[in-house]
Amino acid sequence: MFNKKFAKLLYILPIIFGLAACGETEKSEVIKVGATVGPHAEVVEAVAEEAAKQGLQVEVVIFSDYITPNAALADGSLDLNSYQHLPFLNNFNKNSDQKIVSIGHSILMRMGIYSNKYKSVTDLPENARISIPNDPTNGGRALLLLADAGLITLKPDADSKTTVYDVVENPKNFEFVEVEAAQLPRTLDDVDASVITMNYVMSAGLSPKEQGIYLEAKDAEFAVMNIAARVEDKDNATYKKFVEIFQSEATRQFLEKTYKGTIEAAF
Repeated sequence: MFNKKFAKLLYILPIIFGLAACGETEKSEVIKVGATVGPHAEVVEAVAEEAAKQGLQVEVVIFSDYITPNAALADGSLDLNSYQHLPFLNNFNKNSDQKIVSIGHSILMRMGIYSNKYKSVTDLPENARISIPNDPTNGGRALLLLADAGLITLKPDADSKTTVYDVVENPKNFEFVEVEAAQLPRTLDDVDASVITMNYVMSAGLSPKEQGIYLEAKDAEFAVMNIAARVEDKDNATYKKFVEIFQSEATRQFLEKTYKGTIEAAF
């Protein structure tokens, strides 16, 4: 009797240990992905749902500011983040000993020229009043967009730090009204056009198709958002899988259904 029980136990033990080993092997790795509140977080949460179907567990960490997500990524509190354009990322690297890199494009958030009065930038009249953001970065970005639209000419070395004092040609004598970025949509009835970032376009319920008369190019460095990782993790297979899922048809469909042209795929 003892020998039979012992033999039965020897038969069962390998099965138990085998199941335990299998459970350990199949246990999903969890990666932490940071995103700022709003569209960035909403999109990453949608990607996390799709990733779970493919065996990749994603914890979305939401931030209310633009500085902390990069600091958290650099110090290892996050594995990835998704919320910034390349100039912002490069500026972080410039001012930090810890380096991060883009490992893939995420979404497009294009600045645009909006108007309640005109359907084309060529329709803007002489002495038109155009409101632009009053903060240094977005103000310069707005002027670059106006130059790209052929409305003004800037100094040859114009960049995101450009100001109205760098306008060298203003053929129609436009008047630039500098306003806090969040308030720009409210100026549309009082000015001829306004240059507005996409986050405030969305919060104000504006339509790029109906009121947008000129948008940044889809490859504009300020418009293309990125998925970032620490430089030493740029080839991490799990992170690459996350990027692959992010850049999938499922995400594209989510963007089209949810944002209807305001937020677009950058892939």
